[in-house]
Amino acid sequence: MKNRKEVLIKLFISTLYLSAFTFGGGYVIVTLMKKKFVDEYHWIEENEMLDLVAIAQSAPGAIAVNGAIVVGYKLAGLIGALTSIIATIIPPFVIISLISVFYAAFRSNVVISELLEGMQAGVGAVIASVVYEMGAGVAQSRSLPSILIMILSFIAACVFQVNVIYIVLVCIGLGIVRTVLHNRKEAGK
Repeated sequence: MKNRKEVLIKLFISTLYLSAFTFGGGYVIVTLMKKKFVDEYHWIEENEMLDLVAIAQSAPGAIAVNGAIVVGYKLAGLIGALTSIIATIIPPFVIISLISVFYAAFRSNVVISELLEGMQAGVGAVIASVVYEMGAGVAQSRSLPSILIMILSFIAACVFQVNVIYIVLVCIGLGIVRTVLHNRKEAGK
């Protein structure tokens, strides 16, 4: 039980820290979660983290919270999911509450405006890093269907401007078909 308690405390502190110091949305926190939970703590394998990110992205809601839910659940079940949810929502809740109180002062402050604009450039770089790492993970799998799905999804979104919801739904369908075919193939052996 002590080990589970230690994992929950470490999970709470890690997700609280990541949420407090992550600017730019869910895709930024995904990279930091990977570094923390895959590279540093070795709680999750890299391929498994990619799967968890796909689940978090496919679910409705904020990807940061969804990512925390799936990682927390993977590590410590329902209590892990609740722990990571609470830790993830505390910083934005506090920050947004403070900003709402001082909104008039923040709205016209040139320094804060410039600070936020500078952070946008950093966020763009972090998102590009996430895209590269996830794409490299798919390419390293050397799975032709996965690589084709990735390329076709990119083309559909960027060239043909297909709504991401439709792309995600099609990818879910393709994943289900691939899993069923794989299971039938394994059962036939």
